[in-house]
Amino acid sequence: MLFIYMAKRFLLILSLFLLGDIYFYQAVVTITQNPALHLSYWVIDILLVAGIISTVFILRAGNQVQRLLSLLLTAMLLIFIPKVFSSVILSAEDVFRLFRGFPPRSLYISEATLALAGLIFLIIIFGVTRGKHFYRIKKETIYFPDLPEAFDGFTITQISDVHSGSFSDAKSVQKGLDLVNSQNSDLLLFTGDLVNNMASEMDQWIPMFTKLKAPYGKYSVLGNHDYGDYIRWESNAAKEANLNRLKEVHVETGFKLLLNEAVEINKQGESVALIGVENWGKGGFHQYGDLKKATSKLTDNSFKILMSHDPSHWDEVTVDHEQHVHLTLAGHTHGMQFGIELFGFKWSPIKYFYKQWAGLYKQGGKYLYVNRGFGFHGLRGRIGIWPEITVLTLKRDRFNQLA
Repeated sequence: MLFIYMAKRFLLILSLFLLGDIYFYQAVVTITQNPALHLSYWVIDILLVAGIISTVFILRAGNQVQRLLSLLLTAMLLIFIPKVFSSVILSAEDVFRLFRGFPPRSLYISEATLALAGLIFLIIIFGVTRGKHFYRIKKETIYFPDLPEAFDGFTITQISDVHSGSFSDAKSVQKGLDLVNSQNSDLLLFTGDLVNNMASEMDQWIPMFTKLKAPYGKYSVLGNHDYGDYIRWESNAAKEANLNRLKEVHVETGFKLLLNEAVEINKQGESVALIGVENWGKGGFHQYGDLKKATSKLTDNSFKILMSHDPSHWDEVTVDHEQHVHLTLAGHTHGMQFGIELFGFKWSPIKYFYKQWAGLYKQGGKYLYVNRGFGFHGLRGRIGIWPEITVLTLKRDRFNQLA
């Protein structure tokens, strides 16, 4: 069911890219009438699309196929994205052509379209070479009227979606982990997807992650990829052993893994409740998370921070939960590792699948922060949506408290 859902979603995006590709072809035809170039244009596209579609439908065959798919996805972005976005120039030209009886396209505008496509191509090259480790610090200060006094100014660093199976550059990964430690936050939280599929993917990275420090502890939850649901196992016992080994990895790296449970974070005689649920997602994803169980021993008036990998859990369960959950931390979307964030403007195709996909959201006095991810998966890079280290500062809202 999950596989079918993901395949449909991917094929929809691919179809949109192909429509842009057909439109862009008009600029190519305007500039050159060479039949060989026209044929090459479509042969490359057809081979790439055929490769992606065939790979998607045999995805569960194993890691080798997933690596092939990753390369094909990267090629797809390099070929299709410049065409789709530069076609905006052609669209603007068509507005004027409409009122002039659709004369032939301007050679100069078609040349400008190809020039813009070339620029976007170079940006994507940066994304797939340097962008995957172009770590950004995102800081937010969140105010709560009922935050315990002792936690006024308390800081949390959140990372998510490590996907260690995609890493190959130890020096660059270490740079990101050094940035995490340099925030000197009180608490370090990891919101799931430590691996792509197998616990062994973390073997070489354990020493690095062990050095992450926070005075009030390191806590984590599982993400959808951590259960090993996306590859074939020789037996159910092997799959279960993999998950048990991954849980041991959390311990070895110094993280306390929360599995539908809560712990108290104590400071100067006061406390906040830190809750961790297993992965819960809509649209075909498994729903292992049990918020009711995780909060069963908490009082209604306790201040609650929840770690839940998939942000859809917030909308579907957390917001209307019987106990007030003040702050939820999630990840999962990666911001699709592709989009635009400039001067306050934020866009990614993932927004059409997740209402909350990156950054801070508020509803009914409850907050959700969606981390864009520390690592990468699928696309072997990031374009416009850079890897993120989140730093949240909790503040007591004295004005609303008095009001």
